[in-house]
Amino acid sequence: MPPAALSVHLSIGQAYAWSVFKPPLESALGLSGTQSALPFQLGIVMLGLSAAFGGTLVERRGPRWAMTVALVCFSSGFLLSALGAATEQYWLIVLGYGFVGGIGLGIGYISPVSTLIKWFPDRPGMATGIAIMGFGGGALIASPWSAQMLESFGSDSSGIALAFLVHGLSYAVFMLLGVVLVRVPRTEKPVASGPSVVEGVQVSANSAVRTPQFWCLWVVLCMNVTAGIGILEKAAPMITDFFADTSTPVSVTAAAGFVALLSAANMAGRIAWSSTSDLIGRKNIYRVYLGVGALMYLLIALFGDSSKPLFILSALVILSFYGGGFATIPAYLKDLFGTYQVGAIHGRLLTAWSTAGVLGPLIVNWIADRQEEAGKHGAALYGLSFTIMIGLLVVGFVANELVRPVHPRHHVPAPRQEAVDVERQQPESA
Repeated sequence: MPPAALSVHLSIGQAYAWSVFKPPLESALGLSGTQSALPFQLGIVMLGLSAAFGGTLVERRGPRWAMTVALVCFSSGFLLSALGAATEQYWLIVLGYGFVGGIGLGIGYISPVSTLIKWFPDRPGMATGIAIMGFGGGALIASPWSAQMLESFGSDSSGIALAFLVHGLSYAVFMLLGVVLVRVPRTEKPVASGPSVVEGVQVSANSAVRTPQFWCLWVVLCMNVTAGIGILEKAAPMITDFFADTSTPVSVTAAAGFVALLSAANMAGRIAWSSTSDLIGRKNIYRVYLGVGALMYLLIALFGDSSKPLFILSALVILSFYGGGFATIPAYLKDLFGTYQVGAIHGRLLTAWSTAGVLGPLIVNWIADRQEEAGKHGAALYGLSFTIMIGLLVVGFVANELVRPVHPRHHVPAPRQEAVDVERQQPESA
């Protein structure tokens, strides 16, 4: 099952390498930084919306159906983007990569999560880390691969189109592996509907969204994702800007390598931090994500432009927390709401990712564009946006502290055990 999950998530995780395409698109099509972020932003919006509306359907139709839909949408998105780049119609890239591909992102993202929780019920943090660590590591492959293709094919519109085409066809083949391998575990006595009597607290998806716990976790996820995605979406141009005026500027190849490093931290954080949460608890690990994450942003804002190792190390820590937050949230949901409809609840919670997918890049790109218009350059382009990120992480920290166990009135009554009923009807034997 882990290879099945990874084949899909390593593919759709290409989204985190979008910043490699930003400078060539801006140059070839005359776009601003804010405009070049649109396909990525729309993709994340559609990820959350398709996960929210498709979560229940995925639970009902199964992971193989979901992975097939993800394959078709994600690959088709690249093919449409290739057409848009070849004809220099940017709206086609936004439609293809952002809208169509974003649906593939959402359905593909949630498809393995609830499945692996069922396979590893005693280690939900580890299971969800395995399920989605590939999404964090997708850029580890896609970033240098995309940079190499742009160097070989050219960074003009035709070269970008050819790179998109290769991506779409290659990922279709790779994701097919997950479609073939995935399956749900067998159970001895499956329950037709409702939670099992031995599963403890269970809450339906419709009831979960009416609890304060759900919305506290929504804020926690949104703030953590906004802080991480603000760096990730603009990673390549950001590190170039930070050290443009120093004696050791960052080359295009080195910037792509930085994106790959961030992807590695994102991927490692998903399995390492989520597994740690099995030991120290979900609330405690989110205290680390949000509290230490705010400290890392503060270090970058104060000293990042004077020390390249400090900038890189702090960014890596932030991205490891970003990935860990994604991997831990399904286990946090399982702890609070049970496994009954955890996939559907997770899908609804991912609307927080949609919001963050707009909010994070908008804060960083819009402020950077305004600062540049004001005549600023280098690290000064990002000081204000980093201060905002620190404030958002503090908000998330407070929301995490407010999480409490779900009130029993939201619990789904467990079905009666047939064995118990039969035993009660039998006369007692000596």
